[in-house]
Amino acid sequence: MSVNVNLLLQLIFKKMVYYNNTASADFKQILLELVTCTTHQLTYEQALTCVDDIHAVCESFAYKNMHRQSSYEIYRKYGEYVHAYKRNKATTWYIIYNIAVSNDIWIEKIISNHLTDADKRK
Repeated sequence: MSVNVNLLLQLIFKKMVYYNNTASADFKQILLELVTCTTHQLTYEQALTCVDDIHAVCESFAYKNMHRQSSYEIYRKYGEYVHAYKRNKATTWYIIYNIAVSNDIWIEKIISNHLTDADKRK
């Protein structure tokens, strides 16, 4: 009986989620923007909760088997896959990522619809 080594390794080792430098900086920028935004300013605690929630969504990718490919050019320049996290009626966060040969997830960029809606219409 032949054993697929890659399949065996996937069963033994859980997928990991990694963040490149850009995505790590995005978390800091998101926190800053949420606290200083003039239209929907949040308290520091509210902003931190939002960032924590986005981080939890990213970490959940280690357990996903289905991934949606990036469709817009603004996403594809950062990664092959995108996940839309609808935080509230006004804001959707787009988490752009790649999947390594090892099946580990590499978070490349996090963008809100406030930044991307105008770019999609171009």
